[in-house]
Amino acid sequence: MNVEFHPAALREAESAQAWYEERSLLAASAFLRELSIAVQRIRQAPHRYPTAEAGTHRILLDRLTFTIYYRVKSNTLNLVAIAHQKRRPGYWSSR
Repeated sequence: MNVEFHPAALREAESAQAWYEERSLLAASAFLRELSIAVQRIRQAPHRYPTAEAGTHRILLDRLTFTIYYRVKSNTLNLVAIAHQKRRPGYWSSR
């Protein structure tokens, strides 16, 4: 399954990674690892995870306060948002 990031989701991931990197290289590495693990889980079983607003599914990162919102279209996984769980719920729903 192909994986595509919405441009805004890519910026969100880069911004979160930079934020963690300013505080700790270990934390930044953990963020990238958690993101990668979550994407692999989605690729293995994209419909396993609960549905969310705007026709998406969602998966929570195990150890960090981020949620990945995504859509499945044929053989492509579209990552719509990498959203912090405590900030502006649903801001991304128009994507």
